[in-house]
Amino acid sequence: MKTAFTPEQLADPATAASAAAIRKCVHCGFCTATCPTYVLLGDERDSPRGRIELIREMLESGAPPAPATVTHVDRCLSCLACTTTCPSGVDYAQLIDHARAYIEAHHARPWPERVLRGLLARVLTRPARLRWALRLGRLARPLQPILERLGLKPLAAMLRLLPAPRGDASPLGPATASPSLLPRGPARGRVVLLQGCVEPEVTPQVRTAAIRLLTRAGYEVVQAEGEVCCGALSEHLGRADEAKAMARANLAAWARAGKVDAIVTTAAGCGTMLKAYRRIVGEAVPARDVLEFIAEVGLPERVRVPPLTIAYHAACSLQHGQQIKAAPPRLLAEAGFDVRPVAEGHLCCGSAGVYNILQPELATRLRDRKAANINAAGAVAVAAGNVGCMAQLAPVLDAPVVHPVELLDWATGGPRPAALARVRAPTA
Repeated sequence: MKTAFTPEQLADPATAASAAAIRKCVHCGFCTATCPTYVLLGDERDSPRGRIELIREMLESGAPPAPATVTHVDRCLSCLACTTTCPSGVDYAQLIDHARAYIEAHHARPWPERVLRGLLARVLTRPARLRWALRLGRLARPLQPILERLGLKPLAAMLRLLPAPRGDASPLGPATASPSLLPRGPARGRVVLLQGCVEPEVTPQVRTAAIRLLTRAGYEVVQAEGEVCCGALSEHLGRADEAKAMARANLAAWARAGKVDAIVTTAAGCGTMLKAYRRIVGEAVPARDVLEFIAEVGLPERVRVPPLTIAYHAACSLQHGQQIKAAPPRLLAEAGFDVRPVAEGHLCCGSAGVYNILQPELATRLRDRKAANINAAGAVAVAAGNVGCMAQLAPVLDAPVVHPVELLDWATGGPRPAALARVRAPTA
């Protein structure tokens, strides 16, 4: 694609990177087949190819973006399915992140949007605040139908996504100190487990299962003091400087933690962000999704578990953002589960960070489409490797949702996942 950036504009590193990405686009249109919003809406401006053209016009102009441009950029999920499909290697992540930051700096949103987006950035990235928000939200849940009728759909969406309260949050120390969980034989290494923001409050059982599994695999699991949010939510909201500050704080915290084999995360969205630190702040980290890491070091010796049928939902941040596709279902199969694929597995479920709050109508349509395909697989449980997907899909699925690491922990000596308490094993 031809560009017309001035030398002054190209002096900005972000603009230069975006210009290089734009020039790689050949308008082939392969991306339209895998873009969820284009599949739903059929509008070229809601496809990656169309958005690239809108972004080029916006950045070249140097002026405030047109309202239509803001609308179509806002509708992007950042699922990055287009990057998997693109034969030209367009760095769409660079483009959409730069576009959001440009819009944040040059576009005056209506005050209700500014308030909502500011609250999301200040609450979801801080676990203590999120904990109180969840408690207040559960008290306000009966108001959801009223908010829907009043047209306050983002607020109604937040109440709909609230998880049931759980009592199984587990700090790092006790989980790694249990004698039954110590490595068999000499320790193989040491890893930092990302503490995260949303996941510890919404699905704390995932972190606990990961600690058991990693310890059983022979790795000391530590936490880095001073670690903060990975920055993904801020990046998606266009708050680029805030995301960079979080990245630098984490890099400093991990440096203080000493030598480790990897920075392991159980939230696929966080993993995508950590691997983007090279692009965002110019420093790479040895980030690994927990499933990726276990696939590399080997699954611990498994014990007998019921051969349950599991529908594997591939989170976009895993299959597109990190290009981790084969490892999760292969590990589940090695652990003894009957893994069933899901039709249209390349399409997003509509979670995508805070997309299901900011774009509730499109997110709901994508959720229902995904749920229908998962339910059609006929499995007794669903495995999803990202907290956002789990929260988005759980209310509308016929089967319970668990993280794959919970199943792998169970198969190698851990407890049965609580979500599977009522699932009956198949009989001979």
